[in-house]
Amino acid sequence: MAITWDPSLAIGVDEIDRQHVELFDRLDRLLEAARAGKTADEVGRLLGFLGEYVVEHFGAEEALMRARGYPGLAEHRAEHERFVAEFSALLQEYLADGATLLLVVRVNARVTAWLREHIYRTDKAVGAFLAGAPGVHPLATSPRAR
Repeated sequence: MAITWDPSLAIGVDEIDRQHVELFDRLDRLLEAARAGKTADEVGRLLGFLGEYVVEHFGAEEALMRARGYPGLAEHRAEHERFVAEFSALLQEYLADGATLLLVVRVNARVTAWLREHIYRTDKAVGAFLAGAPGVHPLATSPRAR
C-alpha cells in the first residue's frame, strides 16, 4: 500500500517538487499508520497535517502562477478547491467514524489517484509554462481539455 514519490512526477520547480515529495511522504505515513492499526489519534494528526499542508502547498503553487502570469490559474485553482472539498469530506468521515478500513481505502483511492493525476496533467503544464517550453499550451493537459 506504500505511496512513493516517483521522479517522473517532478515538474522542474524545486520548491513545488519538494512540497510534492513531502505530500507523498506524509500520505504514505498516514496509510501505513492506518494499515498498522495505529491509534485513531495518530491517524487524525496525520490527516490534520495533510489537510493544512495541502492548503499551504496549493497557496504556494497559486502564488507562483499568479506572479508569473500563468493563464490557466483560475482552472488550476478550481481543481485545488475541488480537492480541498473532497479531502474535507474524508476528514469529516474520519471525525464521524474514526480510522476505519473503509477510510483508508478511500484515502488511498481518492487522494493518491488525484494527486498523481493532478501532478502529471495539471502541474506538469505549469512547470512547462514556467520553464518557457515552446509549443506547450498551459491548458492542453487539463482534465477539461480531454
